[in-house]
Amino acid sequence: MARITAGIATSHVPAIGAAIDLGKTQEPYWAPVFAGYEFSKRWIAAHEPDVVFLAYNDHASAFSLDVVPTFAIGCAEQFAPADEGWGPRPVPTVPGHPELAAHVAQSLIQSDFDLTVINKMDVDHGLTVPLSLMFGQPQSWPCRVIPFAVNVVLYPPPSGLRCFRLGQALRQAVESFDADLDVQVWGTGGMSHQLQGPRAGLINKAFDQSFLDRLIAEPEAQARMPHIDYMREAGSEGIELVMWLIMRGALNARVKTTHRFYHVPASNTAVGHLILENQP
Repeated sequence: MARITAGIATSHVPAIGAAIDLGKTQEPYWAPVFAGYEFSKRWIAAHEPDVVFLAYNDHASAFSLDVVPTFAIGCAEQFAPADEGWGPRPVPTVPGHPELAAHVAQSLIQSDFDLTVINKMDVDHGLTVPLSLMFGQPQSWPCRVIPFAVNVVLYPPPSGLRCFRLGQALRQAVESFDADLDVQVWGTGGMSHQLQGPRAGLINKAFDQSFLDRLIAEPEAQARMPHIDYMREAGSEGIELVMWLIMRGALNARVKTTHRFYHVPASNTAVGHLILENQP
């Protein structure tokens, strides 16, 4: 049967993708950011999954602001990099896993999670930057990917608890799939940041570190934090962190913290990163 072996959380700052694409990763500003992922590249080379279920948010690339689903699962054979206004990133097309994606959609919808099923869409930096951080710049991605888009752009977004419960239902869905697959669940976005208004540039290091602590050790308690606290403590875009709770809900109660990294700044965002391995 399929199994979830690990969870990865990472920020998906668009400027990180630009730094990779333009060959700036060793410049003094960017080098400390990418140094935090050197271990991760070695680790994933030794723990390469068959499939990554990747929770991210679309940035008005696949969905206009006219129609924004709360949860959308990509069930296509492949997903092209999106043109976000300056051309698509020079990265490989993302191979999907339509069989597992359809099974997950069936299972989650029957578990009372309302998903939008997407059979064709492009994927933006929210999905491709995490892949680049973990896998580098390959000619083709080494695993298949199921994109899972979460609305954290227009209010109301789903609650942290809803996302955590969805992760738990996702684990049941994956474990009921009749194939020998190693699956990782990734949660992306965050950490604290705000892109507009009087608090533009906000970064709250204390909140970010507390969130990482609680995500590892007390995930359900963290999941109960209301939206207003994310807004107050982590800025308007800090709500992206609820997607990390999908990842954590998909793991066992006991996890091994294989890698933890935090850095400020990257563009105007705090960068956080975790590798959590499932424990019995």
